[in-house]
Amino acid sequence: MQYRPFGNLGWDVSAIGFGAWAIGGDMWGPQDDDESVRALHTALDRGVNFIDTAQGYGKGHSEEIIGRVLAERGGDEIYVATKVPPRPGYGWPPPLDADANDVFPSDYIIEACEQSLRRLGRNHLDVYQFHTWVPGFNVQDEWKETMAKLKQQGKIRAVGVSVPDTTPANVIGSLAEGTVDAVQVIYNLFDRVPEWNLFPACERHGTAVIVRVPFDEGALTGKFTAETTFPEGDVRRHYFRGENLRETVRRVEEIRAFKDRRHPDLAMAEYALRFSLSHPAVSTVIPGMRNPRQAEMNTAAGDADALSPEERAELRAFAWRKDFWNEEVEAGAPAEA
Repeated sequence: MQYRPFGNLGWDVSAIGFGAWAIGGDMWGPQDDDESVRALHTALDRGVNFIDTAQGYGKGHSEEIIGRVLAERGGDEIYVATKVPPRPGYGWPPPLDADANDVFPSDYIIEACEQSLRRLGRNHLDVYQFHTWVPGFNVQDEWKETMAKLKQQGKIRAVGVSVPDTTPANVIGSLAEGTVDAVQVIYNLFDRVPEWNLFPACERHGTAVIVRVPFDEGALTGKFTAETTFPEGDVRRHYFRGENLRETVRRVEEIRAFKDRRHPDLAMAEYALRFSLSHPAVSTVIPGMRNPRQAEMNTAAGDADALSPEERAELRAFAWRKDFWNEEVEAGAPAEA
């Protein structure tokens, strides 16, 4: 496993981290807790030292599973990042003119932090992230004062923001002020928008970058077909509704053909991870791992060579801007990106 600097914090984190959404057990179909525990142990045994979760994953259950594993492993140095969601009653994401003092009031941030600490069985969070963001939050101060207080108390070590899918650059104002230590963002073979402005800003300001959704909710592993179905309770039933799955599979097969001409022995999943790891701004990539086999396959990319700048440039031909949570591909729409 390769290790990378996590921004300017002096931490060396594994190139592949553990994405813990699915082990929460409420949005990705049935999930066995013991299988989740085995997956976590396998990933940690293979060099992973960074885990990303959220209070909203299984209403805290993902944090509880992680706490169980951390207790079993004793004194291993493992960095844990979690996220605080908007206060109940707000949409996702909040409206652009939302007031941070309403969405993330100080007392709520602090109490949610204490709940995460209890579920994780720890006395501090390495990264405490806002689970969504709007530009207006950059110019408000109460959340900054609250996070600074939590840092001073030793409850958190770093402040993070998980930026919205389609507007990743709206946190740049806080990067410039130095009030955000880490940014979590979607970056994969389809979605390359962070390269335009967010990644250069992170490199300039020494902000750590956590990459989520490297597989586009599983599609870029190449395992789906146009006939794939998802169980009740699996968020991908919505994400890949209508023509979304068929068009995604078609585009993934184009990427596979490109890959096979250059790396015929490389699995699509590892190729997708190697792409996401190839940008120099990236600190760690956090694919989901629901069982030991997935943990073994995903961690293999953590010791692989990055794709060359020339190959990355050629892969721009497959970039595809979309918003499947809110939009569907129209039947018969042009196939161009």
